[in-house]
Amino acid sequence: MSIALKVPTILRTYTGGAAEVAVSGGTLAEAIADLDAQYPGIGARVLDDEGRLRRFVNVYVNDDDVRFLEDLQTPTPDGANVSIIPAVAGG
Repeated sequence: MSIALKVPTILRTYTGGAAEVAVSGGTLAEAIADLDAQYPGIGARVLDDEGRLRRFVNVYVNDDDVRFLEDLQTPTPDGANVSIIPAVAGG
C-alpha cells in the first residue's frame, strides 16, 4: 500500500527536506512504523515513550482527525493521505 504522508516543516530535517514521503501500512501505527524505519528518529517526535500520539501532535487521515476515529488503529488504505500537524499555541 502506498500512503502519502505530509511532513511538517519542523520534522523535515529527518526526511532530508521532503515535504511529503511515501509510506506503507494498513493502519496509522504501521504507517508511522514504516516512516520511522525509513527516517530513523522521526517516530519519537510523533509518538511518546508509551507509543501513543504525542499530546501536541495532530494527525489526520484523509482530512479526519484520528483522535475522533480509531487513533493509531485508524485504517490507512492504499492512496490515503496522512498529515502530521504540530499543534500551535499562543495568545
